[in-house]
Amino acid sequence: MADLDVALGKPEYWDEHYSKSDGEQPTHEWFRSFEDLEDFFHQNLFTAPGLTAADDPLILHLGSGDSVIPLELSSRGYSHHICADFAPALVSMMSERHKEVPGIRWLQMDVRDMVGLADKSVSVAFDKGTLDAMLHGSPWSPPADVLENTEKYMREVHRVLADDGVFLYITFRQPHFMRILLQRHGLWNLDCQVLGGHDGGFEYFGWVIRKAGVRQPGTPETKES
Repeated sequence: MADLDVALGKPEYWDEHYSKSDGEQPTHEWFRSFEDLEDFFHQNLFTAPGLTAADDPLILHLGSGDSVIPLELSSRGYSHHICADFAPALVSMMSERHKEVPGIRWLQMDVRDMVGLADKSVSVAFDKGTLDAMLHGSPWSPPADVLENTEKYMREVHRVLADDGVFLYITFRQPHFMRILLQRHGLWNLDCQVLGGHDGGFEYFGWVIRKAGVRQPGTPETKES
């Protein structure tokens, strides 16, 4: 199991995984479906100042896999998406599968080093399972490679995200463990929302992450006295 946890952070594992797809049907929707997350999206995207479909934000799907969430958002008026994944087989498959859908681009890209994406060019960054795939070992004392990979990732997301943008992250991992990794260098303001847990189901968590020290849309400007 430990070997699998490490392999999940490597492109070779995912390229082999997606090479087995039939090219038509999704092979795995990580964690939760769009339906599960619709209330979270409604609160933090669909009605968020500056991020509605009418605002035409650019959405970056980090480690997009073959999730249908880009398609679901496209059907709701969000017309500009970049789906970044480091598995060549996946990028080729999804580019062909949805070639008739305008405004969605699948790019082969390592989310720890997003060469080609300009600084502050993305309005919304979305992660459902990608950061989690980098994690293994003890959550109390993460291994050195986990600390290195998560730091590279968080700094790259910070770089490409617009100052008034938002990073939406879905995870099953407990907030007290994730907060340590997300906030190691004070780059972010963090809001963790508890999702699920109804009718005896497992709780999962939606993080709404914004750049620290930046006034966000819809908040009053503070005037110096």
